[in-house]
Amino acid sequence: MNKWRRFDVRSGKRWGCAKYMENSRRENKHLRCHAQRLVLMLMTLTGLFLPVWAADPEIDRLLRSPVGKDWVTNGGNLTNQRYSTLKQIDTFNVKQLKGAWMTRLKGSGFGANYSFEASPLVKDGTMYVITGNDDVFALNAKTGEILWEYWSGISQKGPLCCGLANRGLAMGEGLLFFGQIDVSVVALDMKTGKVVWKTPIEQNQNGYSITSAPLYYDGIIYSGISGGEYGVRGRLTALDAKTGAILWRSYTLPEPGEFGSDTWPSGTDHAMRGGAPIWNTPALDPELGLVYFSTGNCAPNHDGSMREGDNLFCASIMALKAKTGEYVWHFQQVHHDIWNYDASSPVVLFDTVINGEPRKGIAEAGRTGWVYILDRTNGQPLIGIEERPVPQEPRQKTAKTQPYPIGDATVPQCAEKLPDYDKAGCIFEPFWESPVLIQPSGDGGTNWSPVPYSPDTGYFYVSGTVRTSAQWRKAKEFVRGKSYGGGAEAPPPGSSMSGTFTAIDSKTNKIVWQNKTPYRLGGGATVTAGGLIFRGEPDGNFLALDARTGAELWRFQTGFGADAPPVVYEVDGEQYVAIATGGNVTQGSAYGDAVWAFSLKGKLGPLWPPPPPATVAGPLWIESRWPTVSMASTPIATGVVTVKVGDTKEYSYSPARIRIQAGTTITFTNVGKLDHTATAFPRNEWDTGDLASGQSKAITFTQPGTYNYICTPHPWMSGQIIVE
Repeated sequence: MNKWRRFDVRSGKRWGCAKYMENSRRENKHLRCHAQRLVLMLMTLTGLFLPVWAADPEIDRLLRSPVGKDWVTNGGNLTNQRYSTLKQIDTFNVKQLKGAWMTRLKGSGFGANYSFEASPLVKDGTMYVITGNDDVFALNAKTGEILWEYWSGISQKGPLCCGLANRGLAMGEGLLFFGQIDVSVVALDMKTGKVVWKTPIEQNQNGYSITSAPLYYDGIIYSGISGGEYGVRGRLTALDAKTGAILWRSYTLPEPGEFGSDTWPSGTDHAMRGGAPIWNTPALDPELGLVYFSTGNCAPNHDGSMREGDNLFCASIMALKAKTGEYVWHFQQVHHDIWNYDASSPVVLFDTVINGEPRKGIAEAGRTGWVYILDRTNGQPLIGIEERPVPQEPRQKTAKTQPYPIGDATVPQCAEKLPDYDKAGCIFEPFWESPVLIQPSGDGGTNWSPVPYSPDTGYFYVSGTVRTSAQWRKAKEFVRGKSYGGGAEAPPPGSSMSGTFTAIDSKTNKIVWQNKTPYRLGGGATVTAGGLIFRGEPDGNFLALDARTGAELWRFQTGFGADAPPVVYEVDGEQYVAIATGGNVTQGSAYGDAVWAFSLKGKLGPLWPPPPPATVAGPLWIESRWPTVSMASTPIATGVVTVKVGDTKEYSYSPARIRIQAGTTITFTNVGKLDHTATAFPRNEWDTGDLASGQSKAITFTQPGTYNYICTPHPWMSGQIIVE
């Protein structure tokens, strides 16, 4: 396998600052460019893992060590295991747990278009948390008192697929680091919250954004990038932690002539807008000098007709040299992805023994429902993965085979036949322009949820979504900064939606135990040396489970959707468990702006439960989040000739149900900030096409009947027109 360098500057000719600034869209000043050039030249000439001394030796030590009283990075430490060694709270006393404090964050990220998905960080008794509005708060980790606050003040009008969210922070050298929706990486002073530097790494109007938490280690910030639904070119960006200077970029889509380019059609530029974003926080092995991450779906995500080939490096796990971004290895989970099976959960590093031999492992839970377990030194399977023939659709240029991990899937992988649909299939079932029912859906399996690993049990703990979707292809021209879906998927009206929480044995990839849940699970979990798993649910409940058996030991109602990964820390000898509760757009859970902390000495009791999220797919149920509203009980408006699209904080139609006479013309007007559609579902009899903010489309309904419709970029939006 050829190895190749993926940073922007590849030859002597391209070391020039003018060319570099052109490639970087002139986001850095000329002097900064010379500094970047010097750093890259030194690393390339020497090949050494520079610098020799650590920029922040204390944080680096904590990142390399098992998690103790502080929680200093999104995944707990460099492994992303989310395993805490604290055990003051255990399986025997967890029932005594109560709220130590609950703090509301002044309305930040409070609204139906926001998700609260961040893991707080804790260092020396201070907690730091970021909201879906990219606002940062420092709290007293013992009392919840707000110490300082940073308000981003950025525009939220740019392209965005799935609501406003930010999954967390990194820390080092006295700074907090995070990405923003405007595609900037920002550093704040940890003591004051003041901005130290801000570096744009792309342009939001081109479809890019940042939702993942970055990783800090040894003076470098590693940040992924989002936007696969907008035809972006995915990449990992490395920045100097002290100055914000961009050190290198490693692209997840190859240029012509680079390794992997032969998996895209020759003579085309499809790979340059082929997606493969990085939704997750990387992991890093200092001994091997490698940084690891997983990549998202190809673009257009439901149309493979123009991108024949396996399409590297979409839906893959990748390893790069941590100091230079040079490619080392990859493993592709889904060849030529047309199902939106992106790998968006963070990779997890672990050490194990297989057949009596110590092995260095890496795992990632995919939307396919499988956990992919590999050797992190070379990307080869630790437990067998077989290439098996799959059904074909020549028009989609489908791959002849797909990887099948040996072991158990955490969710069902076949859809049941339903009325109004001609075909139902299992995983990797292809489709064309007529909807086909498939399970797992592109929103099934494991989405962004982090997967903890316990060295005590050897188990991974996997959150899953059980949902069937109808998927279909639709031709779509690429327009920079516009949705580039190439089709859509949506759950059949009236179909059930639920979840699973599963313990997978890392030595066999088989299920040890599994809990079935009434709701889709999206927030992930955390495991402790006290034998406990902590996880939230979208109905507001926060749970503690026995890590060995899955038995529920404790439950507490937080009052808001509990859809974020919890963290564990200690202050003054007292152990706490904390979780951000503010709901999730795609889950339809109750929104809020609260952070809860729990301890054995806590005094606070539970709140009243919020309205639960939907367990049946719309438009029989429409998720308005607060509260969830049954479509059947939604009033039917008459005398209406205009439907507002993107009303009520972006993700709804108003009115949602109307009754008209045959021959009536209805005008759909986008009053939101994002692009939306109104598309008949499931038969696609009519479609407004993409409507930018302020645009309208008139459609005349001549035939009596009941027409359900959705927004294809945001399929949780649904409406109904009754024609008499």
